[in-house]
Amino acid sequence: MKQLKSTYQDLRNLFEHEIKIKHIAERLKCCNYEVESSKLRQEMEDLDFDVMGVEKEGEVKGYVKRLELGVGPVKNHQKSFFPPELIEETAPMLTAFSALYDVQQKFVTHKNRVIGIITRGDLQKAPVRMWLFGLITLLEMHLLRIIRNHFPNDSWKIHLSNGRIRIAEELFSLRKKRNEAIDMADCLQFCDKRDLILEIPEINEFMKTHWENSEKSPLKSAEQLRDKLAHAQDIVIGSTWPEVIDLVKNIERLLEFFEKRE
Repeated sequence: MKQLKSTYQDLRNLFEHEIKIKHIAERLKCCNYEVESSKLRQEMEDLDFDVMGVEKEGEVKGYVKRLELGVGPVKNHQKSFFPPELIEETAPMLTAFSALYDVQQKFVTHKNRVIGIITRGDLQKAPVRMWLFGLITLLEMHLLRIIRNHFPNDSWKIHLSNGRIRIAEELFSLRKKRNEAIDMADCLQFCDKRDLILEIPEINEFMKTHWENSEKSPLKSAEQLRDKLAHAQDIVIGSTWPEVIDLVKNIERLLEFFEKRE
């Protein structure tokens, strides 16, 4: 079998240097600062916008929140931009995770001028999904590599139920008929790899040290996230954005740990 060549840092370098905030951000929709607040509020409700930029003489001067619009012109409810609310469009896309951890949106700048907005909803876009799927794919590749090294000659079978082994054997038989150059370990499902990896004392100890509650294990959560990504489902179904962002950090920690075992 060919050895694993991709690394976590290779993957991260690609997304840090090539894919930027501007690739997932949206242009900030704006209104004139003299517009009547009640009219704008209705427009924002129709568009399902929570915030909108405010322009004066063609330049974005601030923003308003739909739920805070009262009476009178929009300028009466305008908020100024503060540095913590801003993110440069050329910043790496990966910075969006930490930037949106505890806020709903950031305003995107170009040459110190606000031009766009990025929200948690933008973390559902294809570039972000590519990053997440890449992380989980790399994680699964490491699981398989470690299993092959630790359990030679299919010795992992003693740790799985007959039912799980039968599923792997059926897939292995099917692939052999197609003359595909694989071993039976390559026919294991993610859940099998997850269970087998925990049979290795060093890894089991590492997992217990960092994630005492098995329900919070990044291996279990990574499998659930992978299924959502594979089926183009909402990433945060059954969880929250902070939980997803924490999971990404934990997968990165696992990858670094696994790569040290090479």
